[in-house]
Amino acid sequence: MEILIKVVQLLLSLSILVIFHEFGHYIAARIFKTRVEKFYLFFDPWFSLFKFKKGETEYGVGWVPLGGYVKISGMIDESLDREQMKLPPQPWEFRSKPAWQRLIIMLAGVTVNVLLAIAIYIVMLMVWGEQYLPTSQVKYGITVDSLGYEMGLRNGDRILAVDHKTVEDFASIPKTIILEEAKSIQVIRNDQPLDIKIPAGIISKMIKHTSADFISVRFPFEAAKFSNGSPAEAAGIKINDRIIGLNDSLLLFFDQFRSDIQKYKNTAVRVMVLRGSDTLRIQVNVPKEGLIGVYPKNPADFLTFSEKDYNLISAMPAGVVKTFDGAWNYVKSIKLLFSQEKAYESVGGFISIGNIFPSTWNWHAFWSLTAFLSIMLAILNVLPIPALDGGHVMFLLYEIIFRRKPSDKFMEYAQIVGMVLLFGLLIFANGQDIMKLFR
Repeated sequence: MEILIKVVQLLLSLSILVIFHEFGHYIAARIFKTRVEKFYLFFDPWFSLFKFKKGETEYGVGWVPLGGYVKISGMIDESLDREQMKLPPQPWEFRSKPAWQRLIIMLAGVTVNVLLAIAIYIVMLMVWGEQYLPTSQVKYGITVDSLGYEMGLRNGDRILAVDHKTVEDFASIPKTIILEEAKSIQVIRNDQPLDIKIPAGIISKMIKHTSADFISVRFPFEAAKFSNGSPAEAAGIKINDRIIGLNDSLLLFFDQFRSDIQKYKNTAVRVMVLRGSDTLRIQVNVPKEGLIGVYPKNPADFLTFSEKDYNLISAMPAGVVKTFDGAWNYVKSIKLLFSQEKAYESVGGFISIGNIFPSTWNWHAFWSLTAFLSIMLAILNVLPIPALDGGHVMFLLYEIIFRRKPSDKFMEYAQIVGMVLLFGLLIFANGQDIMKLFR
């Protein structure tokens, strides 16, 4: 069921993005009286799932969910319609329009994707507002996994800055370290300031890391619920008890307890708990798994989050800022593919994209990810690769600057090269996903 929910979210998100992107091309073409022969969601080789014709345009849904397209008369695109291009140009065709109009038609898709992201962020800010954990409010410090430890961080560190610059949102720290290719982290450790130099090569490891959990918040261990057959519940531990130690060791935080309990597999321990104003020592039999069946409360229960509400007036500039910040960060992430060793191994296809969606339906997460994917689609589409919008824009700019139009035969060959390159990238990205399944 979790996989199905992820797949449905991915298909719905991509469908929204494709329809809006292609609508951008469609509406710009119609404004300049250019005929649009087809408007399709998904690709339709050999047959379509659904279609109808209205006016000059056939609308439909294909069966290959890899995108979508509009077929514009007199344009050399992925259809490679050579027969049409052999005929004399007609006034309603793309090739008959001035270069500036053709440029607007080609840029309209990515423009709509950017506007869509802005609109999504504006509505999200109005409906949900904005909530984040300020770095200054991470009062118990952090916990780190093996990668965070290799970076030089330790459990209990309080992060002050990255490269001597304050990062307001704690959740943005991993992203900031990676995208800015940070050289140092400033922390407080044991009440002393410390400047930690990030080791060479660690950024590439962070890129390939499966999550951002190499840095997490530290929090106290209060019992929220018990698993079935919980040894802790059977021994007498209750909901809301704060677990503070094992035997004679004081362990004030969840990460400390989780690590220390592994030493006592298949033995009985005295678990120290606070219940109201009383300190109790409860004997618990620890099974071979080293778990006593207690789920901790959410870290948010112990930390102070910053919240901000928005109306339409305040949400509009904030939505624009979020969109362009997201775009700039995505450009930085593309740069990392070329600047960091083996960063290409982090590239993924549809499985990776699907996995960023939550396993339960969450509209806030869905729209946030859809906005991000809209930005991503816009940026990827303006790359100067033939067969992408950016490839057409590149040749149109050449025409405008040099007053000379590339030949139809050249454009046809360029389209073929671009399609081969894109299919190669598609195979590579999805092949990476498959390889990750077997690692």
